[in-house]
Amino acid sequence: MTEHYFSSEPAAKHKPQSFESLLLGQRLTFRTDAGVFSKRKLDRGTKLLLESLDLGSARKILDLGCGYGAIGLTVAKLAPGAEIWLSDVNRRAVELAEGNAALNGIGNCQFRAGYGLEPFAAIKFDLIITNPPVRTGKEVIYGLFAAAKGHLVKNGRLVLVMRTQQGAKSAQKKLAEIYPVVREIQRGGGFRVFECVNS
Repeated sequence: MTEHYFSSEPAAKHKPQSFESLLLGQRLTFRTDAGVFSKRKLDRGTKLLLESLDLGSARKILDLGCGYGAIGLTVAKLAPGAEIWLSDVNRRAVELAEGNAALNGIGNCQFRAGYGLEPFAAIKFDLIITNPPVRTGKEVIYGLFAAAKGHLVKNGRLVLVMRTQQGAKSAQKKLAEIYPVVREIQRGGGFRVFECVNS
């Protein structure tokens, strides 16, 4: 792999494909392409994250690093009265997510392309959800965790999934330095889901 899906403008030649997903009672069709994460099917970490997610009363929700929209669009279907934002540094991914929203008749979404939380200026969210790009290294993902705190309302939550063998335990320690409340809410298939609450 000469290029990572975290690139803003993937150089990989287009290889469009699609698949259907049935999760939490929501059937969705996803169009994907080369140069985006988990292009053939929903990955196990994303499934575990969605299955363990409690939306609560959240009405302004961000899917950070949305890829082709698996998390954000599923949440948008589950919470049609909420405002869902999807963002990714990868412009190809954002275009796919926007297209997948239209394909599935989902209208309560907004899309932004850009690095991390930079596209959101002073916008704050009730809930930020992410399957972080762990292959980019700790400096990148820890920076995303810290930036997310500044974009959460009081008692807002960051919920994320990480593979245990790719640094979930050390990430949990780092999260505890940033957030007053950090708890593991689910574990399975080699992944752990953490919920962090802003003060």
